[in-house]
Amino acid sequence: MKDFNVGIIGTGLIASVMAETLNGLKDKNVKNYAVASRTLAKAEIFADKYGIEKAYGSYIELIQDKDIDLIYIAVPHSEHYRVAKLCIENKKNVLCEKPFTVNADETKDLLALAKENKVLITEAIWTRYMPSRKLINDVIASGIIGQVHSIQANLGYPLKDVKRMISPELAGGALLDVGVYTVNFALMVFGNDLKDIFAKAVMSDKGVDLTDSITLTWNDGKMAVLHASMMTPTDRSGFIYGEKGYICVTNINNPEAIKVYDIEHNLIKEVEIPKQVTGYEYEVLSSQKAINQNELECEEMPHKETIFVMEILDKIRNQWNMKYPFEK
Repeated sequence: MKDFNVGIIGTGLIASVMAETLNGLKDKNVKNYAVASRTLAKAEIFADKYGIEKAYGSYIELIQDKDIDLIYIAVPHSEHYRVAKLCIENKKNVLCEKPFTVNADETKDLLALAKENKVLITEAIWTRYMPSRKLINDVIASGIIGQVHSIQANLGYPLKDVKRMISPELAGGALLDVGVYTVNFALMVFGNDLKDIFAKAVMSDKGVDLTDSITLTWNDGKMAVLHASMMTPTDRSGFIYGEKGYICVTNINNPEAIKVYDIEHNLIKEVEIPKQVTGYEYEVLSSQKAINQNELECEEMPHKETIFVMEILDKIRNQWNMKYPFEK
């Protein structure tokens, strides 16, 4: 079977995790084939570290490599649209880190362009592809906690000293980096029939959100109360509350445990989560499968879902009057 060659654009922390992941997928014919940075020196250091065959000193050189099957984009949020567009224009399949773009207009433009060029593009929000997503929904569907009514979820890391997080020009802030996971967590459980969105934020002196409080309500009366922060670590837990008990998910960003409690708070069930390379492998394998089947999107994160999430993030930022300097 022919190797499935992946090229990585970017050499930061997330790119490093993807490189480790690809090296762990050799039995799937997935090859950690190429990496690009803005300087050749950085790309070569990264390539040496992870055993990558080719290193490029510009993004366009990697994009134009005819042997690449999929390009993984791991650059700052503000660059997602530009780099993904370059990939599409060169007929390259794209796995783009979350947030897919900075706003819904950019998202719709990219998706339309990808369809026109007949290439796959999908958002690398890993929680959408993980087996844990189905495991959680299977517990709910079993009826063990009864009718579900509400969700609480939080995600926070001490990131206030990370340049891309605090810079408006790089589309910084907690919402697009960590808040997006809390929103996706709620949507994966309750669906998209939203009624209202209410959000508040503590803003930095540069105009990006530091700590967020987001409340979503659904037309059937369900509610999610979400917290995100770039100032402090949080316990990263997600709770799904039903009339007969509740589910506790440890680390909504990469579920480590799924525990079910009854109405008296007794632990009554624990769901085993499959072992994984890093958790990034699921989005790569889904992309590989879709490409092999000539699909233009992945079933785990269809384009309509990516647009819907981005529209929610836009509405939240609008409530804060938060606009990035490069936005129209």
